[in-house]
Amino acid sequence: MRHTLPIAPQFYVTAPQPCPYLEGRMERKLFTALQGEGAQRLNDGLSKQGFRRSQNVLYRPSCADCSACLSARIDVSKFTATKSQRRTLRRGRYLERRATSPWATEEQYDLFRRYLGDRHADGGMADMDAFEFAAMVEETPIRTRVVEYTDPDSKDLIATCLTDILDDGVSMVYSFFEPETTRLSIGTYIILDHIDIAREAGLPYVYLGYWVPGSDKMGYKASFSGLEVYNSGAWHPLKDPRDFDTSLHPLSNDPISEQVADISLPDGRPLKPQPR
Repeated sequence: MRHTLPIAPQFYVTAPQPCPYLEGRMERKLFTALQGEGAQRLNDGLSKQGFRRSQNVLYRPSCADCSACLSARIDVSKFTATKSQRRTLRRGRYLERRATSPWATEEQYDLFRRYLGDRHADGGMADMDAFEFAAMVEETPIRTRVVEYTDPDSKDLIATCLTDILDDGVSMVYSFFEPETTRLSIGTYIILDHIDIAREAGLPYVYLGYWVPGSDKMGYKASFSGLEVYNSGAWHPLKDPRDFDTSLHPLSNDPISEQVADISLPDGRPLKPQPR
């Protein structure tokens, strides 16, 4: 009888490139492939350690200049909607929610193009064609759903969110919406509805991606009560955003070798090999 140990994932570091959130900074990511029979468990385990999924890759910021990008999640049990958020919920309740398998459609892509043209015309995804969009949606080795929001009268697609199902929550991988629906605050509504989705499923967290102190693009996430950020190897309640200003300092980031050594695999084993 032969026994084999599970193969530890290999970690790599991207080349530095301009940061999309903080002007004058350079970003760098630590990443690993997400594949094989253990993909779901690896995604579950590393999501709890600040990683995010993009297709079949898990990544986490690992910048030399700062550690401002902090993975954020909402503790559903501690969330209480503000007066403004309750109004957003009432305005958006007419929308019909439909969760489907991760399959890209022309209608989704058309909405995606309108959204980018209005909100992120100069962003890194601005040149994404239909095939690349389909890959973003469909290339997933884990439990993923496309959550669509449609107008019940016109049947028009108003918003879409690519959502991963984790063992402790739902992870909002990417969302986009009709730019002409600004009065609905549809981006906020999608997050509020995912809090309801997590509650309905009995899951404790909604993972939002990264919150970046000092970035106007990411500031809206701090408006959700129950928000936690992953910092220094643990999740911390976000009480005052100014508490995390020190993460902008270049000496606040550990060396890559220490970051990798501190990663725990899903079975609890620490990861000791150096990144390539």
